[in-house]
Amino acid sequence: MGAVAESWGLGRAVDETGYPPAFLGCFRDVLVDSHLVLPVIVPENSDTWANITVGCSDKDKCDSSPCQNRGRCVSQGWRSYMCECHRPYEGNNCADEYITARFGNKDLESYAVFSLDDDPGDTVTISMFIRTRQSSSLLLILANSTSQYLRLWLEEGRVKVQVNNFETLGGRGAVSDGHFHLVTVKLEGTAAGLSQSGQDQGSMTIRHIQVHPGDLVYVGGLPDSRASASFGGYFKGCVQDLRINRKRLQFYPIETPVEFYNLEQLVHVAQGCSSDNACAVNPCLNGGVCYSMWDDFICNCPPNTAGQRCEEVKWCELSPCPAGAVCQPRFQGFECNSILQYRSNGKIRRSLTSVFLNLRTRQFAATLLHAQKGSDYFTISIQDSHLVMEIQAGDDKVTVQSQGPVSDGEWHTVVLSMENKTLPTSRWIMATDGSQKEQSISKTATGDLDFLREGADIFLGGLSLDAGVTLSGCLGSVEIGGLLLPFHLDTELNLPRPQDEQFVRINGNAAPQYGCWGVSVCAPNPCHNQGACEDLFDLHHCTCPSEWTGPLCQDPTNACASSPCIYGNCINKPGGFECVCEPGYSGEQCEVEVDMCENSNCSNGATCLKGFQSYACLCPQNLTGQYCELPQLPVSACMGTRWKYNCFNGGNCSEADNTCYCLPGFTGQW
Repeated sequence: MGAVAESWGLGRAVDETGYPPAFLGCFRDVLVDSHLVLPVIVPENSDTWANITVGCSDKDKCDSSPCQNRGRCVSQGWRSYMCECHRPYEGNNCADEYITARFGNKDLESYAVFSLDDDPGDTVTISMFIRTRQSSSLLLILANSTSQYLRLWLEEGRVKVQVNNFETLGGRGAVSDGHFHLVTVKLEGTAAGLSQSGQDQGSMTIRHIQVHPGDLVYVGGLPDSRASASFGGYFKGCVQDLRINRKRLQFYPIETPVEFYNLEQLVHVAQGCSSDNACAVNPCLNGGVCYSMWDDFICNCPPNTAGQRCEEVKWCELSPCPAGAVCQPRFQGFECNSILQYRSNGKIRRSLTSVFLNLRTRQFAATLLHAQKGSDYFTISIQDSHLVMEIQAGDDKVTVQSQGPVSDGEWHTVVLSMENKTLPTSRWIMATDGSQKEQSISKTATGDLDFLREGADIFLGGLSLDAGVTLSGCLGSVEIGGLLLPFHLDTELNLPRPQDEQFVRINGNAAPQYGCWGVSVCAPNPCHNQGACEDLFDLHHCTCPSEWTGPLCQDPTNACASSPCIYGNCINKPGGFECVCEPGYSGEQCEVEVDMCENSNCSNGATCLKGFQSYACLCPQNLTGQYCELPQLPVSACMGTRWKYNCFNGGNCSEADNTCYCLPGFTGQW
């Protein structure tokens, strides 16, 4: 017996008429005139022997996994197979990938236009892979000569679909995370549905749409930049494997032959899905190292910095303040606040029935002064911008609050005193800035502050170094019972204080700042467009040039300078602008195209055909008139009794000329 030959090449060519296809199978011991024809050794580069190999293996072709890119191999009989490919792959072995189109590369305005050459039928399914980090932009529009009847765009990172300029459906999940998402919109009769990566996003009832040959598909934007702006601007990202039903819209064709729609325009659309180099402008601050991601970046921040761009420096974690001072973070920096601690020198004999202080701050909450001995305490604080005093002496407690706020950055003088100094207990009075009208009186009575005369700890500028909100601002003279709480130590004076009764500073390592100034609010200058910054103590005010306005001089005085009206004329008004829209548009910025058919007068089941600034009625059979309100007479209007009532109000129909002759008092064709 001879060897076995497996052949696909015997027989006539497949395209020769009248002959069966080539033989697929095995021969062995083929003899012609007693001469062995098969099997034989096939010469190299032979044109006579085609697709013939030695052996007769019946091994399943799918066992060798010929399908690439996760394609599914399906056996098609002996020694044959086919590959079911996953999108976006095509070809016999799923090796051909649809070429991705990059929109908005280097922030260029880009778009593509395709034309339809067939009627897709009653069911229209549009699907594509998209990849973007943009939260708002235009994706796709289907349009005919009179209207845009299907719109897809991104709004706050979610896909939105609008049909017939009326019905709108929004996706639930965001797609602006920089990953590929398969977006599918299906229009079937009077129903529309949206899905993302196989997950249903919702459906809605629509008026039936009809797609016709010659309609255009705009991808990524419209030729008119103003029209694109009404959907969030041009798309920036990537689109791959765009389809309408089973026909492809290829930005760049692949080798595998597929059905496709014609590409009419391709403006600034690049191949691939490259990323803009977001690190080119070095966005990371304070020594952060930039690493580029797809259309984004991340900053590797040094220690003690935070934020996307390392813009937040945790200065206080670097312990910049001297011992005895409290670090408080400030805008673009920090401040060191010293809490000063005092005690009586043990020689105070007078009765402590009053407190006097000057302060300047913009803090809404802070502790100014706290003194305590055992269970008795005395506190002055700022709460919700108001000055509050609390005294606990024995079993009695009083609270009094200023009538007006004191956190306005101005100097305020505050006097606290007992209403009746001769009684053991009394109500307390708070007077602000010397005004009798601004006085506040406690509701209850308590004793004086004599518990501070010996052994009490007094803190100025905060509750303590470990607790409470320290003061950010300035304190002038502070007196308890007429005795000053001195800012300077005795060792800093040229002569010792001679008075017997004193409160003495005991924390010599504290470093108070002398003078009064707020944080730097004008360096760097926060005012835009050459506005002049005025420092108002922890607050700035911008004096703007005449052509600019706003807190930072950021808004043009002429609000129409930026052309905010997309399809209309802008009228400048105090504090803003008003748009006078062109016919056919509405909205605050004339960005909404008016649906002329929304309140049409078409009657008797007529179909409204929307046009620019107008509409027309397509009448059913046997109806006519501008709004399909009149019956249409047949050619033989008066023939037979069936039509004798076609003339209204008693009019008579003449068979000679098919004309209605009216009775007196009536006119018209019918």
